[in-house]
Amino acid sequence: MALFKSKKDKDKKKGIPDGLWVKCPSCNKPVFKKTLVENLKVCPYCNYHTPLTVAERTELLIDKDTFKEYLTQLLTLDPLEFKGPKSYKEKIEESQKETSLKDAAVVGEGTINDKKVIFGVTDQRFIMGSMGSVVGEKITYAAEKAIELKRPLVIISGSGGGARMYEGMLSLMQMAKTSASLARLAQHRIPFISVLTHPTMAGVLASFASLGDVIIAEPKALIGFTGPRVIEQTTKQRLPEGFQTSEFNLAHGLVDMVVERKHLKKRLEELIGYFGF
Repeated sequence: MALFKSKKDKDKKKGIPDGLWVKCPSCNKPVFKKTLVENLKVCPYCNYHTPLTVAERTELLIDKDTFKEYLTQLLTLDPLEFKGPKSYKEKIEESQKETSLKDAAVVGEGTINDKKVIFGVTDQRFIMGSMGSVVGEKITYAAEKAIELKRPLVIISGSGGGARMYEGMLSLMQMAKTSASLARLAQHRIPFISVLTHPTMAGVLASFASLGDVIIAEPKALIGFTGPRVIEQTTKQRLPEGFQTSEFNLAHGLVDMVVERKHLKKRLEELIGYFGF
């Protein structure tokens, strides 16, 4: 085998388009990009569910041309005038440019297989899907609209950042605010279905994401308050195998079911029907 590529080999390689293959972050196997997309961005080798964007998640679950977004122009402020290697304003602007979103959450109304719902989804590309004032306000508004319109609430959560500490106490207040709005939802006997995706952590999990009447998780998602490495370093103990995965949490009662992405829309439709909507 030649140790060095000839000029002919190099020229041949130049003719191969970039981006045809991606490496699965779980099993590290190369996957043909078209195959991954056709499989709803689920690895065909290890079943790792790659995180989806807001647009992809909405397209997957909400019937075509039925989604009406709420609070489209709501923007976060910089109450602390936070400064660091990058300021909070710079992080917001970068995330807005990368995602074409105003903030990490989108909420609205639509139908799931013709069943009317209030729908919310977070996008972890936007400052790790963390919850600041805008995300908290949108989740709260979605719960209030569910009460007003008497429709089930479905929220898809994926946050590796928890509460957005760039906003200080205002971000922590969103935990109580969203939880209180969901308590009112329960008083009106309107169901809330919470779907946890990889990863759902910290303040998001410790508030609205864990308060569903039914809690669904995608396979192999990381779900917990603090990451396993931090827990091991703090407790000086080795954690059980699979700790904080969807399957571990299902076995220990934190989630009610683990549902593969290709079956999620149908399962949501069934659950909404079981609740009588």
